[in-house]
Amino acid sequence: MSLDKILSISGKPGLYELKAQTRNGFVAESLADGKRLSVSIQNNVSILSEIAIYTFTEEVPLREIFKRIQEKENGEKSISHKESKNKLEAYFSEVLPDYDEDRVYVSDMKKVIQWYNILQAKGITDFTEPEEVASEEEE
Repeated sequence: MSLDKILSISGKPGLYELKAQTRNGFVAESLADGKRLSVSIQNNVSILSEIAIYTFTEEVPLREIFKRIQEKENGEKSISHKESKNKLEAYFSEVLPDYDEDRVYVSDMKKVIQWYNILQAKGITDFTEPEEVASEEEE
């Protein structure tokens, strides 16, 4: 499953998988408990593949940050998103040394780490770009 089908829904905890599109929105399934819910177009929804983190030079896609965490942790779970502010900042500095401290808040770090741990626990660990996968299959 690619990050193109994984959603963060504002006001709802955790991550969701996009299951089907409806006339007024779509149906999503919680990665935590498998419950399905209908999401209106009016909800603020973010697709993980379209999220990026600010650095001083560019915006780094979330999938790249997940790859870096995965390499740092050898594919295992990362630290808890409930760690202290100092620990989270130190950890994030190791993963993304040039992140923009003025634009990336501790709450953002918590989300990234929490999302990585959710995906890792569900076995969703392929953080490559879909285009790369398609071009490799054609060769």
